[in-house]
Amino acid sequence: MQPQQFDLAILGGGLAGGLFALALADARPDLSLALVESAENFGGNHVWSFFASDVDEAGRALTDPMVAHRWPGYDVHFAGHSRGLAMPYRSITSERLDARLREVLPSSALLTGAEVVQAGPTGFSLADGRSFTAGGVIDARGATSLPHMAGGWQKFLGQVLKLSAPHGLTRPVVMDARVDQTEGYRFVYCLPFSETDVFVEDTYYSDSPCFDREALRSRVADYAGARGWQVVDAIREETGVLPVVARGDFEGFWPAGDPLARLGTRAALFHPLTSYSLPTAVRTALALAKLPDLSGPALAKASRDIARRHWQSGGTYRMLARMLFGAAAPEARAPILERFYRLSKPLIERFYAGRTNAADTLRIMAGKPPVPVMAALAALTGRGRLLASLEQGV
Repeated sequence: MQPQQFDLAILGGGLAGGLFALALADARPDLSLALVESAENFGGNHVWSFFASDVDEAGRALTDPMVAHRWPGYDVHFAGHSRGLAMPYRSITSERLDARLREVLPSSALLTGAEVVQAGPTGFSLADGRSFTAGGVIDARGATSLPHMAGGWQKFLGQVLKLSAPHGLTRPVVMDARVDQTEGYRFVYCLPFSETDVFVEDTYYSDSPCFDREALRSRVADYAGARGWQVVDAIREETGVLPVVARGDFEGFWPAGDPLARLGTRAALFHPLTSYSLPTAVRTALALAKLPDLSGPALAKASRDIARRHWQSGGTYRMLARMLFGAAAPEARAPILERFYRLSKPLIERFYAGRTNAADTLRIMAGKPPVPVMAALAALTGRGRLLASLEQGV
């Protein structure tokens, strides 16, 4: 049997791969696409949230059909400081991503339950024995490790809780750090989906990728109890262990001669400090969809160039990650974030969007650091506390 052929194959139907497929469907409807996913549905089990200012007009056109929830702003709470910010906030769900892909792409483009066992720049093979050729292939299957990088982890467990009475939240609480600072900087994240449905996520900036699911479930329940919420049921659960990158060697991570294009986490296309990937995934999808040449070699060069520029632009965030993990003891990291949230709204918007400029960096670093000065200097010059390798944790 002759292998099936596509103009372009995207391996991995998560956020990065799904957005690229949708961008291509709009910009290049003439192409025959394959979006290949090992699960039966696209997007996994996720809620991706972002600020409206993270994406431009083209990005909004791409994401708006998948937005499940919208709010005009959000709140943050720390031990000595609370603040409300009028920054419109959005959430996309994996269900909306899956539905949008099935609405826009033909069924012939959607390969689910398909485990890739071999991939190259012009073809791929599946565990069931099928093989396919393509004009170009890009790998968006996530990353099991990030060689040549070091840092820590952001790990979380979130549940959608159905309550017996209204929770009283009118907009998201993006950080509530008025909780025990266990295992590193810890905060709780809340999204009010309806008057009685609320997404509650327990999050840690941790030195360790170790994940105790039952302990985190208990802490979500304790937080709900402390708020006086009577939980009827937990109707959804999401977990994750995401990389926070403090230093690394991009050329070692992605050698120039690597022939296979990459996307998403596999290309280190995420915010080094927040692990936040949606703004970068949107920008990358739109940029690659405009390429006149989508052959394997052209895709490999273009995707690597985008990833290299992203790495080069992330120096400020990696520096802050070194301070967070290298200068402060795990239980003493909250003041770093509390100080950040006293800065101006435009600076905070640029920070999350990955557009921090030189003046922003100076402002973030100005004044006495919220950690011991010598520890901060040691961390910034690479002589601070040991940073965990990301090889085993992603």
